[in-house]
Amino acid sequence: MRDHVLGASHIHTTWNRDHSPALTVQPGDQVTFDTMDASGGAVARRVASGELAAPDGLRALIEQDAYPVLAGPRGHPLTGPVYVEGVEPGDTLVIDILEVRTSAWGWTGCRPDGIGLLDAALAEEGLQPYTHFWDLREGTHAQFGPGVRVPLTPFPGVVGVALAEPGDHATSPPRHVGGNMDIRQLVAGSTLYLPVEVPGALLSVGDLHAAQGDGELSGTGIEMAGQLTVRLGVERSAGLTTPEFITPTSGGASGRWQATSGHHPDLMTAARIALRALLRRIQARGFTLEEAYVLASVCVDLKISQVVDAPNYTVSAFLPLDIFVDQ
Repeated sequence: MRDHVLGASHIHTTWNRDHSPALTVQPGDQVTFDTMDASGGAVARRVASGELAAPDGLRALIEQDAYPVLAGPRGHPLTGPVYVEGVEPGDTLVIDILEVRTSAWGWTGCRPDGIGLLDAALAEEGLQPYTHFWDLREGTHAQFGPGVRVPLTPFPGVVGVALAEPGDHATSPPRHVGGNMDIRQLVAGSTLYLPVEVPGALLSVGDLHAAQGDGELSGTGIEMAGQLTVRLGVERSAGLTTPEFITPTSGGASGRWQATSGHHPDLMTAARIALRALLRRIQARGFTLEEAYVLASVCVDLKISQVVDAPNYTVSAFLPLDIFVDQ
């Protein structure tokens, strides 16, 4: 077994079976990936240019991460790919997540024309583009505002292998071979299993999050650069058709939760009903609409409560009350 480090200079922004491997390893080897944040350094560049305001205590840290503009199609900046010797189509790539290390800072955003669950509806209520910056240096929690501390549970938003279909493929949608799954339970101590479609698997990772609620409701968690260390293995001819994983956690560990429920024949609509009601509860605590939305994105969990009571299905949104440390 060998240990390898793959720097953030080995970046690509599409899935493509013809990407040249940045590293070749053996089953059983460990790899540490240096990763960029999901914006590819764009948020840091906007701070450096004065377009975005950042807290004085973080400004210097953010400006030093103002990476140059990436060449090629726009997409998640992914570190890789890694070729695993002897792995063939039909095998399963086994990825033991050993450690996820945060950067010193992160960001969460929302905008009325974004990809969040309520962007269109909230735009009609006057939602403005908003970016919140987080100081991650404490390691276990990050302060959102006076009396609000969010626990940090870092994980990789994107872990995937190459598709058999040739050509460039966008990084945004998750697929049967992994990718932008945003599964917040893939923390250190987890094992992820991915079906392999090309020789060597061609594993790439990126889009690390310091925290996120189930749903990533505004379209962003706590986005950050960082390091991901994994151990790679293989299961021969396992017949896997979709990602599977083992995790040491099922989610948040708050002692109390406040929840709202939405009911509708369409699950997405039910989710929107539940989330809008919960945002009102957060706003009633003194937060702006934008602050409520990004706070929900990093700590509120959407859960399917039932799918059997036709014609309406139920989605509930859970707010962990333990984040409010002064109550």
